[in-house]
Amino acid sequence: MKRFWKNVTVADHGIVLDGRPVRTPGRVPLLLPTDALAEAVAAEWRDVGDTLDPRRMPLTGLANAAIDRIAPDPLPFAAGLARYAESDLLCYRAEDPPELVARQAAAWNPPLEWATMRYDVHFTVTAGIVPVEQPAATVARLADAIATRDAWMLAALSPVVTIAGSLILALVLAEEAMTPDAIWAAAQIDEDWQTERWGEDTLATAATAARRAEYDAAVRFLSALRE
Repeated sequence: MKRFWKNVTVADHGIVLDGRPVRTPGRVPLLLPTDALAEAVAAEWRDVGDTLDPRRMPLTGLANAAIDRIAPDPLPFAAGLARYAESDLLCYRAEDPPELVARQAAAWNPPLEWATMRYDVHFTVTAGIVPVEQPAATVARLADAIATRDAWMLAALSPVVTIAGSLILALVLAEEAMTPDAIWAAAQIDEDWQTERWGEDTLATAATAARRAEYDAAVRFLSALRE
């Protein structure tokens, strides 16, 4: 779609283009819950060049998802994220080499210990890729922890869960128990190890950059929700 507007303003938490309110793909008014998020989304519309490219507007995309996809029935969406508790990245460790084992332990034990204390649960940690079953109480409590989030928070946490393969890291981010950079580093340990060992691969590097951009957008979205 070609850019048809000149001025972008914010009115009552909505985005207005030359006096016309923006709507979601579902034709619902694009109304943001905080001033900070409204301004951040408005900035994306101001930065549009001659042609609108949704891929360059991640905050708008997350807002659309919150309104159109999640808000009408948040519980099934939360349940989809909760399933990651059954096979969380942090519970599957390398068997060797010792350097990678130690690196995983240093980065993954602290968030696991935080979740253990925060939700009064126990995790089954294994070495290798053979699936292990987490205690039913653990899965249930982590499911409850994500289900209590509203549609906006779920929209922000969804890419974090899927990129990291970890519900635990997403909850850590939601409760600010670690910095966003530390969480990203923890999620990327295996990929970074492969790069160090075998060298950079152009396609893998591009894929990592795309994931990092998506992750950073989710962090910005979450930060704006808190302001």
